[in-house]
Amino acid sequence: MATEFVIYTDESVKDGAYFSNFYGGVLVRSRDLLGVSGRLAACKAEQNLHGELKWTKVTENYLDKYKTVMDVFFDVIAADLAKVRIMFTNNTYVPQGLTSEQRQSEYHRLYYQFIKHGFGLAFSNTEHDGPKRVRLNMDQMPTSREETAKFKAFIEALSRNPEMRRADVNFDRRQIAEVDSKDHDLLQCLDVVLGAITFRLNNQHLIKPEGQRKRGKRTIAKEKLYKHICGRVRLIYTNFNIGESTGTQGDFANRWRHPYRHWKLVPRNHDRDMTRRKP
Repeated sequence: MATEFVIYTDESVKDGAYFSNFYGGVLVRSRDLLGVSGRLAACKAEQNLHGELKWTKVTENYLDKYKTVMDVFFDVIAADLAKVRIMFTNNTYVPQGLTSEQRQSEYHRLYYQFIKHGFGLAFSNTEHDGPKRVRLNMDQMPTSREETAKFKAFIEALSRNPEMRRADVNFDRRQIAEVDSKDHDLLQCLDVVLGAITFRLNNQHLIKPEGQRKRGKRTIAKEKLYKHICGRVRLIYTNFNIGESTGTQGDFANRWRHPYRHWKLVPRNHDRDMTRRKP
């Protein structure tokens, strides 16, 4: 019987002050999905969080509740019951030589690269023998039906990629779907983590309301939640650098094995514009 990987994906800020094109994903083996989802649902219920968790909803009043849910989420990650991946670009790396079509389809092209490489699926055979299939649940995409259908066809074609074939990883188009995050606690937790990383990399923790000398309470609460999340990541990897690609310690198979990773995507053909660097 094939091993099934269930992947939930989301995207965040496309044009940030210093970092852009944020994509996130969480992978759970289907055998673990019910248990993991149950733990998150139970925690939300205990915290009286009956609506959808979202980074944009973080406030001082809800801070401790969100921290508690993030603790359960990262307990699951640390136990390798779920794998989280975050991808982004640094604005100082300016792509060169792109056609107008490539620029227009950038959203889907980057999404494709994230799914293809982000989880290290080509190395999953180091832990899972035999055939493997991917069930991909993407948060609803801000593109036309035709564009989304074309994108799904590209994802399905990954099954014919030589690296995926060697690892015996299959993408079935019938298992590539758009979903509503309201119905998936894993996707909601991913939204919070992705939002926190986007927030900090783009220095949004420093923002003050116009005409004010102090930061707003919501901004302060978000910074506290970011620090809590970052602290949990650093329990897995000491001195984790959120703005750089996570290393592989000399073994590319760790792109699969690691429970949590970041990927700073750098275009092959690029110029550096240091006027766009983070202060």
